[in-house]
Amino acid sequence: MTQLRNLEKATGLIAQEDQYYARSARIKYFDLVVDHAQAATLVDVDGNRYIDLLASASATNVGHSDERVVKAITQQAQKLIHYTPAYFHHTPGIELARKLAKLAPGPSTKMVTFGNSGSDANDAIIKFARAYTGRQNIVSYMGSYHGSTYGSETLSGVSLNMVRKIGPLLPGVVHVPYPDLYRKYPGESEHEVAVRYFEDFKRPFSSFLPADETACVLLEAIQGDGGIVKAPEEYLQLVYEFCHEHGILFAVDEVNQGLGRSGKWWSIQHFKGIEPDLMSVGKSLASGLPLSAVVGKKAVMESLDAPAHCFTTAGNPVCCAAALATLKIIEDDQLVERSASMGEYVKQRFLDMQKSHPVIGDVRIWGLNGGIELVKDQKTKEPDNEAATKVIYYAFAHGVVLITLSGNILRFQPPLVIPREQLDKALSVLDDAFTAVEQGTVALPADNGKIGW
Repeated sequence: MTQLRNLEKATGLIAQEDQYYARSARIKYFDLVVDHAQAATLVDVDGNRYIDLLASASATNVGHSDERVVKAITQQAQKLIHYTPAYFHHTPGIELARKLAKLAPGPSTKMVTFGNSGSDANDAIIKFARAYTGRQNIVSYMGSYHGSTYGSETLSGVSLNMVRKIGPLLPGVVHVPYPDLYRKYPGESEHEVAVRYFEDFKRPFSSFLPADETACVLLEAIQGDGGIVKAPEEYLQLVYEFCHEHGILFAVDEVNQGLGRSGKWWSIQHFKGIEPDLMSVGKSLASGLPLSAVVGKKAVMESLDAPAHCFTTAGNPVCCAAALATLKIIEDDQLVERSASMGEYVKQRFLDMQKSHPVIGDVRIWGLNGGIELVKDQKTKEPDNEAATKVIYYAFAHGVVLITLSGNILRFQPPLVIPREQLDKALSVLDDAFTAVEQGTVALPADNGKIGW
């Protein structure tokens, strides 16, 4: 494969950084040093332009450097960069708390607390769930990603390197299987999948996990880093009813999938009548600035007193101003609706590609939010990690940025503002990438080591 990008400056900078930057902090993909970005376009330090199909890990849903977000940041920074909300108040934080409480799904009165990342938001869910219920145990899912603080890392179930060498992790956390409709048994219906996985969910409660000592079930309604996998409607309803029956809180991680990413404001809104007791938000909340939030039912949020969950920089006024501008853009530009309609278009394009590219095993898309699973054989569904890595390297060499999840799944999450023309160009590059991989014309760099998760 011909390298179509000049990366001379980037590789030199990365070589310098490698002397000082701990390898635990970055998952390796490409030699990309981003210089600036606008909407869905990235420009690196060598002047190469890329179509962004990653949106900074779903952290820039309204696009890069939207002038309305930049203006909000600038104006707020000129007034007040920071004074800790741990002691006093500021108007952007007051306005944002009210806005998020109103946007949260369900009719119950909500309250909000701020943090710096999705990780600490999920830590907060553990704290509030335990405080409200007086119980210890938390149920999470295999394939989940909830963050990298000790609590959120314990909750996660997506990478061995998140547990290797750093245990013991937080006690009282149990992981159960997440339902996967792609890998159902031959002839198995969606109903049968839902029932089978619900039996797996209940099994710990019948043997070693007392329901009356369980505080919370935390899940992603659509798993993000697990491969963009959506739980069956019936399964989630069964879990929700089980939680209510046993006094267990039902919590949803919307860090990756919230704020229009899935074609709904919140991914849990794909399921009828479900109101989370607690919900974590981050990433795109402030267009990538460090801000997270937990939104929960008032009674649950009032179960802790200060300083059980406060931080010096949480709810920073500049970040809150960016978040208010971001939420207004999503509403004013109808990005939730745009995500839904563009997602249907993208889904059909990938399904059309699947007809001519047997390497495409499954197409999972909700909104501008997709997991394209690559396999060695469509019947056996054996994952093809090498093909997936070659596809993203071909795409990068031809000006398109996307990454893999779980080794063999393409992560498709462009900014929700991506123009149709740019989207079509990126999809054409991916179509060419599948062809090149199938023809054996894509070679990977020899010295890259492990690539991706």
